[in-house]
Amino acid sequence: MMSAACPRRPNAPKCCVLSIHVLTWNVASAAPTVDLSDLLQLNNQDLNLDMYIIGLQEMNSGLISLLSDAAFEDPWSSFFMDVLSRLNFVKISQVRMQGLLLLVFAKYQHLPYIQIISTRSTPTGLYGYWGNKGGVNICLKLYGYYVSIVNCHLPPHMSNNDQRLEHFDRILESQTFEGNNIPNILDHDLILWFGDMNFRIEDFGLLFVQECVAKQYYHELWKKDQLYIAKRHDPLLREFQEGALLFPPTYKFDRHSNNYDTSEKKRKPAWTDRILWRLKRQPQASPLASSLPTSYFSLTLKSYISHMSYSISDHKPVTGTFELELNPLMSVPLVTMMPEYLWTMENDMLISYTSTPEFLSSPWDWIGLYKVGMRHINDYVSYVWVGDNQVSFSNNPNQVYISISDVPETEDQFLLCYYSNNLHSVVGISQPFKIPLRYFLRDDALYEPGPQI
Repeated sequence: MMSAACPRRPNAPKCCVLSIHVLTWNVASAAPTVDLSDLLQLNNQDLNLDMYIIGLQEMNSGLISLLSDAAFEDPWSSFFMDVLSRLNFVKISQVRMQGLLLLVFAKYQHLPYIQIISTRSTPTGLYGYWGNKGGVNICLKLYGYYVSIVNCHLPPHMSNNDQRLEHFDRILESQTFEGNNIPNILDHDLILWFGDMNFRIEDFGLLFVQECVAKQYYHELWKKDQLYIAKRHDPLLREFQEGALLFPPTYKFDRHSNNYDTSEKKRKPAWTDRILWRLKRQPQASPLASSLPTSYFSLTLKSYISHMSYSISDHKPVTGTFELELNPLMSVPLVTMMPEYLWTMENDMLISYTSTPEFLSSPWDWIGLYKVGMRHINDYVSYVWVGDNQVSFSNNPNQVYISISDVPETEDQFLLCYYSNNLHSVVGISQPFKIPLRYFLRDDALYEPGPQI
């Protein structure tokens, strides 16, 4: 949701409040055959989300699946896009490494304020040569702030705690970025780090852990949780925050049940699936000041829960819902589409737009025509290269033609998006509009529609 003003102080300047839903789930090679409504909070009428950040581990990464996913969209990505596109969420970035998948979705109106900086994979399996373990990262700028998102799968087993911590550090150290203007990840305004971290509960026996879980005495187990212990002693981990573990341990379950492991191994329940975050220290306003600092960025956890009804895996999914409050450092899009200047002639549509002085265009920039409800940025109906079809080079406004010969005759609403090749991101988007049906030809005669609503 986008609030009109900050709720923190009566005289505070206008700011944004973004609602972000984070999901982590080790799917244990299962196919997406379940209803995601609870997992994505689709039935929560009080929740107006702006972004989804989704991390999966142990997707099916057999040779046939990898070859198929390379040629087509993988089943989980398609599943999430089918569900979220109907709610006007667009997939803005993804990265995959074998069984690890990270997806970022945003409501389309936020697209001009999100710039993808990089996507990266860090394998840590087999001495760094195999991607069955490790992390995947998406770095982006959100309303001018640097945000790094990491989905990880760390080594398993009780005895490998030191190795888990070493892999955590290795993934973090690998996050270097090209370009002199991009700060080190530890200087980013927010790091969201989640995944199957595989931390276990030490010392306590199986029966004691099971009894605590059955009676919901979770706090009795926290002091022996390996991540909880590490956060008290590791200077870097100490800077990461986590919500209270007020839900049952999420591993290990018999599939298609809510029963903890009944196999011969009888593994102890553990909170293997976690969501952490780290905020860069923000400048504090003077107590006498009537407004927030120019750069203000604050994250509040609203919900941290597991979803016990999902049983296709031996892990339960975990979600965290956050409110991100910020003073936008970027409040004007680099390109402004001007639908009021939109008009068509035969099979071409003239598009007018303006750009800010600091925007550096490229001959490889393009403008796409999309139906509202698009799944991702390549889901266009038609597109045009800006450099090849420019008809006006003045700044007020620039104009290009785009063909609508392939656009179906429909009452659907459309969007125009300007994609920057230099920034690898959408930098301008129009308001939804309809293409008047009178511009479509029927039997070589103009079809005149009724009044447009």
